[in-house]
Amino acid sequence: MEKVNLFSAVIPEGERMLAIAQGLGSTETLLNIYEFVPGQASRYHYEFDEEWLLVVDGTLVLRAPDGEHTLERGDLVRFPPGPEGAHRVMNRSESPARTMMWSSRSGEPAVVVYPDSDTTGVMFVDEAKNMVFKRSDAVPWAEGDEDWYRAD
Repeated sequence: MEKVNLFSAVIPEGERMLAIAQGLGSTETLLNIYEFVPGQASRYHYEFDEEWLLVVDGTLVLRAPDGEHTLERGDLVRFPPGPEGAHRVMNRSESPARTMMWSSRSGEPAVVVYPDSDTTGVMFVDEAKNMVFKRSDAVPWAEGDEDWYRAD
């Protein structure tokens, strides 16, 4: 049996997170540890899978559609799929903070919407494949293939 300690697990230098579930062989669950140094934040975003956040250590500020909330060690928050689950995590304290986030893995790629920049990301495990698009650049779904329905 393999195990990971949420308090002492080391996030590799230059990485933003430690993929615990993937490291333990899971193909059904995404579970990651994030460490936020003072002044660090995530982007305001939402996905189309339910997500959960547990504050493992420290104090964070959560921006959600209904405003800002202070989260402390042991606080657990659920983000529903879609815009009502939008969130941004910010460390405004003087000490590092650690979170664990998880969700079911509904497949790849994940679609992530960033309302503040009006962009949408198509995200893969292999980050080199990630694509981000401005909403203003969107085209109709059959753009360039308007005769798709014709059988000739």
